[in-house]
Amino acid sequence: MANSFRCNTYKGNNILDTHDGLWDDLGMRTTLQLPKTLQEAVSFFSDPQKTFDYAVSLRWPTGKVTCPRCDSTEHSFISTRRLWFCKGCKKQFTVKVGTIFEDSALGMDKWMIAVWLIVNCKNGISSYEIARALGITQKSAWFMMHRVRLAMHSKEFVRLGGSGKEVEVDETFIGGAARFMHADKRKVKITERGVKDKAAVLGILERGGQIRASVVPSRRKHELQARVRAHVKAQSAIYTDALMSYQGLNQDFIHKTIDHAESYVDGQVHTNGLENFWSLLKRGLKGTYVNVEPFHLFRYLDEQVFRYNNRTALNDGERFHRVMGLIAGKRLTYEQLTGKGTDSIHHEEAGPGPA
Repeated sequence: MANSFRCNTYKGNNILDTHDGLWDDLGMRTTLQLPKTLQEAVSFFSDPQKTFDYAVSLRWPTGKVTCPRCDSTEHSFISTRRLWFCKGCKKQFTVKVGTIFEDSALGMDKWMIAVWLIVNCKNGISSYEIARALGITQKSAWFMMHRVRLAMHSKEFVRLGGSGKEVEVDETFIGGAARFMHADKRKVKITERGVKDKAAVLGILERGGQIRASVVPSRRKHELQARVRAHVKAQSAIYTDALMSYQGLNQDFIHKTIDHAESYVDGQVHTNGLENFWSLLKRGLKGTYVNVEPFHLFRYLDEQVFRYNNRTALNDGERFHRVMGLIAGKRLTYEQLTGKGTDSIHHEEAGPGPA
């Protein structure tokens, strides 16, 4: 991935405000070196013009600015305020509109550093730490982090595995660890074994490839096998534990099991790759975030899955740049996030709002 980017110094069809020499040459292009470390990022994004140019180059990579509301290309640029006035819908818009940053009063310099920290901290970073680092409230930092997690979410349409490929499938429980509870609280919280009082997560890992993880309502056969078939190509070699719900996968896959009551490894048959991922996930949930509501769990999965899938191929700067390339077309309001004014049981499935 390139460590620099070229961007236009964008203007509309008419300049409405006074401007300095930077805007005189309408055809001028600027080459900026992308930061590779946090120190370089802080220095780079402390320059408002560099930050603006970088955000614009990602928002409109073709160099043609269009209104995010009506797609009109007829607009005027107000250089002193760094915003456009659309001649189609007669409304103003900034580089934030139509992205995860929309309606945020925080400056892009704070947003850039927050994104950098979230995507590159291996075990996650708490909203309190983001708040202290940026000089904002914890509530704002918490909302900001969930917006970034939305950008980190990607809907994969290519199934994992294939002929000759090895895929691990395993599930884990989040929450409800009885050994950490007081005896009185344990009686109230832990009412029976299994997924009740806990959240079940299914993981699918292609060895040498990517991982998929999602919250599942149960560990029943129809639930797990439907997800496996949706994410894994036929004829893949699938390795699971001895859970009965996986019986029947050998109809479409080369299915082998390892009974963890007897051993954890039998040649190539094991799920240790997923155990590694579960360790990283729970280290973040227990050590960094401490308390995660079940209806937000899928967001934290998106965060950890993104970091895991991009842990080796990209450096910190490239990982940051990849997330910044995913900000457009995604919107998360505080109402959607908290469930206020909607069905709180299903609000986590609320899609991006209007631009």
